[in-house]
Amino acid sequence: MASILEEYEDSQNTRQSTQQHSRLSTANIGITHSGFVNVRLEEEKPIFNKQRIDFTPPERINHLAVCNNQLCMSLGKDTLLRIDLAKPDQPNQIELGRKDESKVYRLFLDPTGSHLLICLSTSECLYLNRNTQKVRSLSRWRGHLIESVGWNKLLGTETNTGPVLVGTSQGIIFEAEISATEGSLFNTNPDQYFRQVHSLEEDGKPAPVCCLEVERGPENKYLIIATTRKRLFQFVGKVAEGSEQQGFSSVFSQNHDLLPSFQEFPANMGYSEITFYTPKLRTSPKAFAWMMGNGVLYGQLDYVRPDSLLSDVQVWEYTPDIDLSLNKPISIVLTQFHFLLLLHDRVKAICTLNGQVVYEDVFPDKFGALKKMIKDPVGGLVWIYTERAVFRYHIQREARDVWQMYMSMTKFDLAKEYCRDRPECMDMVLAKEAEHCFQNKRYIESAKCYALTQNYFEEIALKFIEAKQEEALKEFLLKKLNNLKPSERTQITLLVTWLAELYLNRLGQLESDGNSLVFQETREEFRQFLSSSKHKECLFNNRSTIYDLLASHGNVDDMVYFSVVMQDYERVISHYCQHDDYSAALDVLSKHCDQKLFYKFSPVLMQHIPKKVVDAWIQMGKRLDPKKLIPALMNYSQMGSSQQISETIRYMEFCVYELTVTEEAIHNYLLSLYAKYKPDSLLWYLEQAGTHASEIHYDLKYALRLCAENGYLRACVLVYRIMELYEEAVDLALQVDVDLAKSCADLPEDDEELRKKLWLKIARHVVQEEKDVKKAMNCLSSCNLLKIEDILPFFPDFVTIDHFKEAICSSLEEYNQHIEELKQEMEEATESAKRIREDIQEMRNKYGVVDSQQKCAACDFPLLNRPFYLFLCGHMFHYDCLFQEVTPHLTAFKQCRLEELQKKLAATTQTSKSRHRPAPKDEGDTSSLGKGNAGTSREQIKSDMDDIIASECVYCGELMIKSIDEPFIDPQKFEEEKSSWL
Repeated sequence: MASILEEYEDSQNTRQSTQQHSRLSTANIGITHSGFVNVRLEEEKPIFNKQRIDFTPPERINHLAVCNNQLCMSLGKDTLLRIDLAKPDQPNQIELGRKDESKVYRLFLDPTGSHLLICLSTSECLYLNRNTQKVRSLSRWRGHLIESVGWNKLLGTETNTGPVLVGTSQGIIFEAEISATEGSLFNTNPDQYFRQVHSLEEDGKPAPVCCLEVERGPENKYLIIATTRKRLFQFVGKVAEGSEQQGFSSVFSQNHDLLPSFQEFPANMGYSEITFYTPKLRTSPKAFAWMMGNGVLYGQLDYVRPDSLLSDVQVWEYTPDIDLSLNKPISIVLTQFHFLLLLHDRVKAICTLNGQVVYEDVFPDKFGALKKMIKDPVGGLVWIYTERAVFRYHIQREARDVWQMYMSMTKFDLAKEYCRDRPECMDMVLAKEAEHCFQNKRYIESAKCYALTQNYFEEIALKFIEAKQEEALKEFLLKKLNNLKPSERTQITLLVTWLAELYLNRLGQLESDGNSLVFQETREEFRQFLSSSKHKECLFNNRSTIYDLLASHGNVDDMVYFSVVMQDYERVISHYCQHDDYSAALDVLSKHCDQKLFYKFSPVLMQHIPKKVVDAWIQMGKRLDPKKLIPALMNYSQMGSSQQISETIRYMEFCVYELTVTEEAIHNYLLSLYAKYKPDSLLWYLEQAGTHASEIHYDLKYALRLCAENGYLRACVLVYRIMELYEEAVDLALQVDVDLAKSCADLPEDDEELRKKLWLKIARHVVQEEKDVKKAMNCLSSCNLLKIEDILPFFPDFVTIDHFKEAICSSLEEYNQHIEELKQEMEEATESAKRIREDIQEMRNKYGVVDSQQKCAACDFPLLNRPFYLFLCGHMFHYDCLFQEVTPHLTAFKQCRLEELQKKLAATTQTSKSRHRPAPKDEGDTSSLGKGNAGTSREQIKSDMDDIIASECVYCGELMIKSIDEPFIDPQKFEEEKSSWL
């Protein structure tokens, strides 16, 4: 557990870092106003949070290695302690078993945390796997003091390291491979091979290989970085795909002919250390920091550059409080935006963006001198140890203040990238960028940034107005408008009207300058603004204001465009009509198909362009109500030109014949047009309209009056016929044509008396008016109702009989023929009656023989034990069986009649039984008389019942034929019958 003193130190460090952050955030960055109120409810945790591990080592700590949550430390002379940080309460202690004076020189742990290399001061090397307790010696490594190891991150597993690079104190780079599995019978060593691949020198002498790093870049390219005390070497080469297991010798051989690329610095402090920052696990490092004699060299790693991996390289020189002769830096660790430098008594955090020391943590003397600082590349924690204590740093949200640094460096894109989730910081960055662009006269960019801030709207607008930058002001207003919420209606209205005024001013200026290209572009932009769907509601609600602005600038074209956008087509059409551009007005009408506007503007358009208007009406079809167009048609058909009249008739014909309109007003109007201007079509229209009053759609009385006024007698006759006024039709037809009158006379087919009357009228007219006897005779032959004696009174007295001789003869012949036909019919009737009497007599004598073994066709029981019926077809039925078979097939009336007869028969039976009793003597005559009457009545009842039941065989007669579509089982009893079969 941490002591009170340590807790006090932690709180002091937290307070200092918080104060430092406060100073940084309240620095003057040139922003006077912002709409954000930034209130922090609690202090932010520091970026670098130190924690001492609750661990007291039994012996002094010599070395420590951490990777993948596996911590290994060398204690005292011969003890190794392993801790799985996921299970810190289960440490594993191993004795190395060394009896000589050797000491642990270095510990190396691979990225998987499985392979531990223990390098001894006696130039020996031991190996320990995470899954074993046995320390094994690497015989091939003996004689070399190991300074660095470059692990294979791609091929390394828990049981095999894959090819790795090993750097020694003599500047030699070896390639080796270690396997935790047992070897063959003849090779039990864990080291598979150990061969030299390269050597490094400084000033012509071998120099210790301080650090080694192996990375794989794009296109199967391998990158090796090696450092000595003052040199940094780079080796780049490709390895054939599938040959990664063969090692890195090919990479060094590719660089053998050329001098390896390296950077050298003059200062030398006896050792160097390089560290890398990897943003994500199992990815390539992104940045590096090399601690050497001159300072810290840091920068980015660019795997695409052909000449060098290192880019954006800078040198951070040691501060004056770091004396290389007394206080050399011990270790370095690189994070995303800082590198941590370990000194003998403190840790310094330097920001890589500006080179400023942002954090410094002093360790108390009671823990002893700091020995080493290590970063777990998997867990991300930083570990520091002394001989008696272990510390670790949690790095939290180190990018939270980076935006301020980028902002001060005018790298605004990066600054915005690191404060996306902090709107108050984003606002400050945008304001700073906007101010920077404004000062550099990049007004459009400045307006775009200002529009995204919460700064005072009036202040920014006045800045652009004072600078006379209307384009920038317009851009600012557009951006502000797009960022407003729909609920902010007042602000939207203000900006929309202001922008409309700016656009119109700009268009007027460009038009006066004669810059047509920019004018067209600006007009197109203005029209897109007017048709914006986002601000459609605001533009619609304030359209009168926009109309006033457009009118004040005399911008007619854009006013028409805006009217179309607002769907204010009435204004557009009125504009075209006022300027006598009727075709354009009709185009707008036809395009938008507004019926109300058609009804309103059709009178004007019909007066000037009747053909196009009628074409538009026809194209609209049933969407227009022709009845509402009649006022315009009637107005201009009476006072207009012949073209207007012909177009009116054309549209009326379209309505009647194409649309099949049934409105009486339409048909009456078409009739009037035909009567006045196109009489040839009048009779044809009346004929095809129908011959019955139920079929026609015009007013018969109106049509009759119209035809009579204009003297169209044939049309009047046709109307009379439809009205079934046949006498009037015949009277009028006789004034025109006798044949027409004849066709009218035959119409009342059901009324022979009327037909005869009409034909007599025709005959009288032919005889008296035309005085044509031959025609009169033709009338006589045309109508079979007229006889020669009917028309003789119409002839004058002086007409001789010669004219009627043939007619009288033919009439007498017809009478004779009719008399002969009647005689023939009488003879046939007499013969038929005779045959019927013979058949009746024959039927009385007809009989059938019934055997004693015959059975009923219905019940299959002997026939003679009960009353029965015998049919001519041979079927025989008991009386009661036949009754049951026939009754279901009878009609309801016959069933009722049958029940009634049964009741009467039962009543007569009771009466006859009572009469068998002894009767008083004085009633003898009366009873005998009654008995005779009852017997007669009973026989009659039985005869009636036989007529119903036994009129025909139930199996051979009509009853069986009629019941062919009836089911065998009654549907109401089907379920009961069905269940009985289960």
